Amino acid sequence: MPILSRLVRQFNSLLLNMSWVALTFLVGVHFFSSWLLLWLAGEHELVAPDVFWYFYMVTSTTVGYGDYSPVTALGRAAVTFWLMTGGITLFAAVIGKVTQFLIELWRKRMRGHGDYSYLSEHVVIMGWHDDRTPYMVEQILGDKRRDEKDIVLCSTRKMESPLPDQSHFVQGESLTSADLLHRAGITTASRVIVYGDSDEQTLATGLAVSAAKTEAHIVAHFDSDEMASLLKAHCVQAECTTSISLEQIVRSAQDPGSSRIQTQLLSTLTGPTQYCMQVPDSFVGCRYGVLFYALKEHHHATAFGVAKSRTGDDLELNPDNESVVQAGQFVYFMSPERIHADEVDWQSLGSAAQE
Repeated sequence: MPILSRLVRQFNSLLLNMSWVALTFLVGVHFFSSWLLLWLAGEHELVAPDVFWYFYMVTSTTVGYGDYSPVTALGRAAVTFWLMTGGITLFAAVIGKVTQFLIELWRKRMRGHGDYSYLSEHVVIMGWHDDRTPYMVEQILGDKRRDEKDIVLCSTRKMESPLPDQSHFVQGESLTSADLLHRAGITTASRVIVYGDSDEQTLATGLAVSAAKTEAHIVAHFDSDEMASLLKAHCVQAECTTSISLEQIVRSAQDPGSSRIQTQLLSTLTGPTQYCMQVPDSFVGCRYGVLFYALKEHHHATAFGVAKSRTGDDLELNPDNESVVQAGQFVYFMSPERIHADEVDWQSLGSAAQE
């Protein structure tokens, strides 16, 4: 019995290690040889084309409905010692092979070897920081009214997916490699956040992302203003941020409580925060004062700035009430939750401006 058990385990291992082509060929041989044995046994009902495939599957999977069965002694022997035994073994091998494939696929994705180039309008975070990146993801997901977008984390570290329930994970030798950028779906992403281990890595990654011909809005974080300016000079679509901790210290010293305001304006997790929306292309325009009061009255929101460009380089804070808000501009506001552009009655605002 130990010898038989060992042989069975070795046979099962052999089946699992077979290629899909070899296993499919083996199943095909068993299928047609089973049909031939039943035909030779005189099982005319079972070998009918519209019956045999059904009988074969029911028997091999041990379901055994009993609506069809062999009627000759030779047919019963063929089913018992060949079709059933071989069918069950091959069925188990196929199930094992499928399970093995799914596990390997899961492991591949967990290790960052997956391909997410099929995604679109997603958010890509380039670079991993143990203490900061999870908080960034938490902030993104904290915006409950945002468009539901997938998040793809990219890192050069050899590790398993750090946030498997919240994001996808891509690992590569370099954040600038064409393979990593492709698997992260850079060309079809809507947002790309670049935050490398150093300013040099952030600069190189930002340039590589820009060179990939993506239309995504690129945000890159630097410690150095000079490095931020360098990326901006070569990538006009990038929005560069630098540390503002010193400014916060001075502002809090001069105006107590300023740090709390800064934190709340940036955080999606507590209280009203800052958002922006783009004015529809069909809007005829209105005075800033009209928009300001409409947002306050109908949406409990406070507008505080307008920009023409997506990166906000020409942002005008607290514009004059008589300044004109036009189609395509970006309106920045503070609100308890995100307001989508289609929730604003732009037609009424345009009509009020023409009166």
